[in-house]
Amino acid sequence: MLVAITREVSLAIGRCELTHLRRETIDVERVRAEQRAYEAALAVAGCRVERLEAGPDMPDSVFVEDTAIVFDELAILARPGAESRRTETPAVATALRRYRPLCTIEAPGTVDGGDVLVVGRRVFVGRSRRTNEAGIDQMQCALEPHGYQVEPVDVSHCLHLKSAVTAVGDGLLLTNPAWVPPGPFRSFDRIEVHPDEPWAANALWVGDGVIYPAAWPRTGERLETRGVKVCTVEASELAKAEGAVTCCSLILETKTD
Repeated sequence: MLVAITREVSLAIGRCELTHLRRETIDVERVRAEQRAYEAALAVAGCRVERLEAGPDMPDSVFVEDTAIVFDELAILARPGAESRRTETPAVATALRRYRPLCTIEAPGTVDGGDVLVVGRRVFVGRSRRTNEAGIDQMQCALEPHGYQVEPVDVSHCLHLKSAVTAVGDGLLLTNPAWVPPGPFRSFDRIEVHPDEPWAANALWVGDGVIYPAAWPRTGERLETRGVKVCTVEASELAKAEGAVTCCSLILETKTD
């Protein structure tokens, strides 16, 4: 069974962390409507959705992906690069402990889950404003005994690695080549985003297809042309908070009923 852990939209989302975008007014009810549609798409994809609560001190709480990285053997509890987000991790740890042994990124290391792309036994970790070398080293120590290969990747022009590259199938990646170096990904089949849609590289591969923002129709057509099943969702209000579709869930496989 697939489980999708999500987290409720905080009333304080208008105070979210921003790095690359100008701050705009965010309609909380519209974000919540987008989340409900997203959770419905997760359910259609075969996930049991578990939504965690969030408090007024957690403006970025809906972006639960950044708080942990889940593998078959264990889950790594992240230490977000934005100090304001570190209050989000205890509840996520409690939720994940039901399904996986946990290890934790410790200071001075920082890791955001949005910087971690897992493709088979290869784990690409973005060096970014949110993920540092100490955090990457700790991930490597935790994962090498389980046969994973951790590979750092420099990130530019965007917040996280998965703003620039995501998996959309078995050995198939969706990339914005202007934002991520091609070298680490040369061994994979790749689809490039449409040139007019630089923010379109973030897709959530779950079940037998991808959940994908409706805002990027030209890149969506490229995915469909390559045989990728695309389920589109509205995520434009979430995007004002520098969020995307991978950001809003932690997906894991479990035998627990």
